[in-house]
Amino acid sequence: MSSEPSSDPGSSSNSLETRRHQMYPRLSACDMARMRRFGTERAFAPGERLITAGESAAGLFLILSGNVAVTQRDGLGRVTPLVAHSRGNFSGELAAMSGKPSLVDAVATEPVETLLLTPGQLRALIIAEADLGERLVRAMILRRVGLIESGASGPVLIGHPNAASLLRLQSFLHSNGEPYRVVDVTQDAPAAALIEQYGVAPGDAVVVCPDGSVLVNPPEATLARCIGMVDEAPREELFDVAIVGAGPAGLATAVYAASEGLRVVVLDRRAYGGQAGNSARIENYLGFPTGISGGALTGRACVQAEKFGAELLIPTEVAALDCGREDPEHALSIALTDGRRLRARTVVIASGAHYRRLTVARLAEFEGRGIWYWASALEAPLCRGAEVVLVGGGNSAGQAAVFLSEHAAQVHLLVRGPGLAETMSRYLIDRIEATSNITLRPFTEITELHGEPLAGLDAVTWRCSRTGTQARCETRNVFLFVGAEPETAWLEGCPVLSDAKGFVMTGADVARALPGVTPAALESSVAGVFAVGDVRSGSVKRVGGAIGEGAAVVAQIHQCLARMRARRSP
Repeated sequence: MSSEPSSDPGSSSNSLETRRHQMYPRLSACDMARMRRFGTERAFAPGERLITAGESAAGLFLILSGNVAVTQRDGLGRVTPLVAHSRGNFSGELAAMSGKPSLVDAVATEPVETLLLTPGQLRALIIAEADLGERLVRAMILRRVGLIESGASGPVLIGHPNAASLLRLQSFLHSNGEPYRVVDVTQDAPAAALIEQYGVAPGDAVVVCPDGSVLVNPPEATLARCIGMVDEAPREELFDVAIVGAGPAGLATAVYAASEGLRVVVLDRRAYGGQAGNSARIENYLGFPTGISGGALTGRACVQAEKFGAELLIPTEVAALDCGREDPEHALSIALTDGRRLRARTVVIASGAHYRRLTVARLAEFEGRGIWYWASALEAPLCRGAEVVLVGGGNSAGQAAVFLSEHAAQVHLLVRGPGLAETMSRYLIDRIEATSNITLRPFTEITELHGEPLAGLDAVTWRCSRTGTQARCETRNVFLFVGAEPETAWLEGCPVLSDAKGFVMTGADVARALPGVTPAALESSVAGVFAVGDVRSGSVKRVGGAIGEGAAVVAQIHQCLARMRARRSP
């Protein structure tokens, strides 16, 4: 699907208009006949709903006869006509494949005969009928992109422009490929009245969910439950593999494991993509000569994983891993922060790493108010025509600097060392050197932050360690891409061996530390618990390396499962 956009709102509306025939194809009689063996016929009377926004999608409806009107509806009840379906058309976007809540309403305008393919039946068709499946998946992806760009579906976010809470919620929905609409209270009197009704502070936000529920400054997990991204149902099933982390390594594991018939669940506490998901452009990944955004790359991986039957529980935070295998089926037990537990025969640690926080006073006061740990299409407009500061010397920092240079008047790139040669890919160094509004400042660190917490950051002071000189820069936005600390707090209850920096040791490193223990190359010191990507000690901190490890670990999981089956055999 290299030519397809993902559920990434970076695609242009003009591009979508030229591909409307792919968004809403009319299937031939032959195609319809091929689909019949996968679904069941359903009839609808005039006025009856096939699909209701905010309710779990029943699947994909192929229209056999009659007409269906599809509309978008947001949390404030605003209805926008989208498309009319008739014989040979089908209703549904990506939610039809996953069973998650629908983002549109579809109503029969006359007696309608349909063929319903449930999410499981739809996935079976996509696998069995490759050419037809490709057209269906392409259409569903394009429809999701269209819904995101239109801003006429999903929750409505209400608040003051650039309010920290509003930006936080936008970032969360954007990162997960969920459509939403933003209402500026300074331009909309009814929205201002709603804000006043709930007594919301200037820096806070109100969210109106598709079902009409109103949330004030909600945590991301609360918003996710309100719009149906995750449920709270108990989970009793036994998974072959549970993957903690939905960055490139975790998603690669999910795609390859699910495609080989394993029962897979993927967990991530915030969004798919990890750090890579926020990369504006990755230019050194095989097969994309013009580059690809991290959101597009990982968005496609999510679709692939779901196509093969992997279950994505995002956002869902893991509290602890119990490696005791006291379960009657000798399963590992994963405790979630919402009180539920999951069981899995094997676990893949793919929780990645997060950027370190600077040791500078008042940092916490300005996080989300001028201090950012990613640079996306949401933060870029805040930098238009202004000076920005970026701290870090790795590839992510380089990609962010180049991206921000397209919006900012000046980008100051601060690194503690003498330059970028030891930490950044050559192509990015060349790009930075060729960009006139990026200034590299070696041997330089931020020493002071200036501003008022409610108003946000307004300046920083930096110091050159070589000369001892200090300078003040008037800036409202600082982007931090400094070092990496492993996301492993959830492993404290499991005796997984780590190196001095906390990264999970695997394979030969474990064998050297624990004589007599011979794990597989990507297996930790605990049998059946694997580690891939940035969280693994000794891994190459690159997207390609992470994806390679995610693919490679699946063979080792199969070997582990085979040993488990052999032990269970009489």
